[in-house]
Amino acid sequence: MTSPATILIVDDEKHTRDGLRLSLEEEFDVYVAGNTAEAMEHLRNDSVDVMLADLRLGGESGMDLIEQALKLPHPPICIMMTAYGSVDTAVEAMKRGAYDFVTKPLNLDEVEILIKRALKSRTLEKENVELKKQVERKYTIEGILGKSEVMKPVFEIIEQVAPTRATVLIEGESGTGKELVARAIHNLSGRPKAKLVTVHCAALAPNVLESELFGHEKGSFTGATERRIGRFELADGGTLFLDEIGEIDANVQVKLLRALGEQIIERVGSSKPVKVDVRVITATNKDLTALVQEGKFREDLFWRLRVVQLNLPPLRDRKSDIPVLADAFLHELAELNGKTFKPLSDEALQALLAYDWPGNVRELRTALEHGVVMCNTARIGVKHLPSYLTSGAAGLFKGKGDGANHSANAGPTLPNGDLNLEKMEHSMINAALQRTGDNRTEAAELLGLSRRTLQRKLREMGRVKRVRRAPKAET
Repeated sequence: MTSPATILIVDDEKHTRDGLRLSLEEEFDVYVAGNTAEAMEHLRNDSVDVMLADLRLGGESGMDLIEQALKLPHPPICIMMTAYGSVDTAVEAMKRGAYDFVTKPLNLDEVEILIKRALKSRTLEKENVELKKQVERKYTIEGILGKSEVMKPVFEIIEQVAPTRATVLIEGESGTGKELVARAIHNLSGRPKAKLVTVHCAALAPNVLESELFGHEKGSFTGATERRIGRFELADGGTLFLDEIGEIDANVQVKLLRALGEQIIERVGSSKPVKVDVRVITATNKDLTALVQEGKFREDLFWRLRVVQLNLPPLRDRKSDIPVLADAFLHELAELNGKTFKPLSDEALQALLAYDWPGNVRELRTALEHGVVMCNTARIGVKHLPSYLTSGAAGLFKGKGDGANHSANAGPTLPNGDLNLEKMEHSMINAALQRTGDNRTEAAELLGLSRRTLQRKLREMGRVKRVRRAPKAET
């Protein structure tokens, strides 16, 4: 269920403010202000959807207030109220950015209809902006996002090498998207998309990996109860992607070298050659050149794999791509988790840009999923992101065992004295209001409550008095 829209009523006449509030508070969250200063305080500290402002606010101008309100980062829809209604007043209000105007004495039904029409127009406007974003969203190559300078050579190599049969070696840190690049090369190659077969070499023991790649005959080793077709044969006519190629042992390296050179394999337990038509793409987060120098990787296999070398930059070197990556991930993750899409706050985006991302794009996606799941406000804020992003820690796995005092993460501490739940709740509410400078919207977010629930609790505490509707006059 969506939160009710927030209305700000600005009028220097108390009976007008109270009358409008009584009329609207059943359906909307309503603030009131008697002058420009109070109104701007609400606008800066609270999320206001519609502002109803009187033309004359004592010695101040409602027109000037509208101009100030519309300059804010998230301006409200502005509706002018005036007892001096005229065409000139309406034209001037519209010129200054007002959505519409109403004349006094107010017809409350007409005011409510006007507010709903204004909110509907704002919703349509947001939907159009979002649609435009979707159209402009750059899945530059097969889902790989990036507009930074360091990604341009990556895209150029993918486009150049994809239609060929050349073997490609993708190098990059863990989490940079090597498998996504391999998939892009395959998808653009003209080979059937169903024929991309992936093997994560580091996850398999050497004897298992050999069987996984080349297959085996029945009885070739203990447990081989039937013939098995390997990944090379499964990928026949398509692409075989070998991730973490630096992890394979010497025996598998020899067989892989022959498969690449001759397009021939032999199943484990068989000397019968099997012809295959496979394009091979490999990836590693290790320095294969260093492994060759150390004698841990065959030099002839290295040169066979590195017909084309593609280096993926870490996320810390392409931070200008974070906004577009985040936007795409947030849409995807909101749908995946059954949530409504919510954008990042400016502060949250700055936190993402300030962090160095040792886990690269994979870590960014995980952090954003945390934000999507934990967010209970209109925008994903810093407090919804994993705490290590803003705690000054360089990364989740850094600093362990350094003798630092981690007592701050030990969990909540119960207060001394009377453990009265109601008193504790009141104390927490008061503390939240004090921390936010009596900003009830922020205090509600801090407490994990809706603003309406906080208002109810404040009334129960006696901090807010309910203004009751005057009985309707009999006709």
